[in-house]
Amino acid sequence: MKIDSPLLTQALDEVAPAARQLESLGYDGAFTFEGSHDPFFPLVLSAAATERLELATAIAIAFARSPMLLANIGWDLNQLSHGRFILGLGSQIRPHIEKRFSMPWSKPAARMRELVLAVREIWRCWNEGGKLDFRGEFYTHTLMTPFFNPGPNPHGDPRIFVAGVGPKMTETAGEVADGFFVHPFHTPTSFRETTLPALERGAARGGRSLSDVAISFQLLVVSGDSDQERARARGAVSQQIAFYGSTPAYRTVLESHGWGELQTELNQLSKRGKWVEMGALVSDEMLETVAVVAPMNEVASRVLERCGEHASRVSLVTPWKPDPERWSDVVRDLKQGA
Repeated sequence: MKIDSPLLTQALDEVAPAARQLESLGYDGAFTFEGSHDPFFPLVLSAAATERLELATAIAIAFARSPMLLANIGWDLNQLSHGRFILGLGSQIRPHIEKRFSMPWSKPAARMRELVLAVREIWRCWNEGGKLDFRGEFYTHTLMTPFFNPGPNPHGDPRIFVAGVGPKMTETAGEVADGFFVHPFHTPTSFRETTLPALERGAARGGRSLSDVAISFQLLVVSGDSDQERARARGAVSQQIAFYGSTPAYRTVLESHGWGELQTELNQLSKRGKWVEMGALVSDEMLETVAVVAPMNEVASRVLERCGEHASRVSLVTPWKPDPERWSDVVRDLKQGA
């Protein structure tokens, strides 16, 4: 099991020191996400500042970009990082794709499958030569002149991970991706009853087994060394859970525990901008079901108990931004326990 950390920086001049610190503390990987900043720029700086740290987008929004653009970015980051880059992709939801990115939305699982295949076909063209001739329902790539062809990547193709919550997108990841990001908004029950069977179905459809798909768990964690820090962590994680829970596409997680009606209430509050009120609706039971809630010296054992059987990677997601150095003991305990 590899242990990853979010690269929690806002300013680009803070990225390189933060990545070096994670590497020195024994983390295996660092990841960015598509929030208020571009997810790729920090990884360029991190690649140049580190030697062994694996670097991932978890996630970059796939449908905000074309397969050709993603192929170029993936090629460059894998070359710069000497083979340490993971292209992590997610679909987001329709309002963001259409209203924030002004891009087309339809059949997200089928579109994601085709996008991944298109990126791989572009890389094949660059690696092996020959005509580029990808023709799909959503994407067409038939032009590649020598001027625009970077040639084979000396470090090979990046791995592609896909994130999902619902069964259709999860099946797509099982069929065509190298790995799957288990969304932070999940529970042991929703993983066991919904996610794992969907991954297995997708893998079988692609002529593979579940062992061919690396599973990366992103786990919301509530912990801390003081009552004040633990209270701050509970508040931040409750807000995060409420934000995720307001998304209609994520209702399936709540329904696996009989909490489906809460999604409707959270969604209505989100449309009114009532973010603080939303967090207050997350009960202690829900918080402790979705997140790992434990004293610092028990976090590693709780994580291993929850996902050690299936996890290739684990990311400890801490929205309240703790000092990574104080979590080095947790990283060590996870590595020893795995």
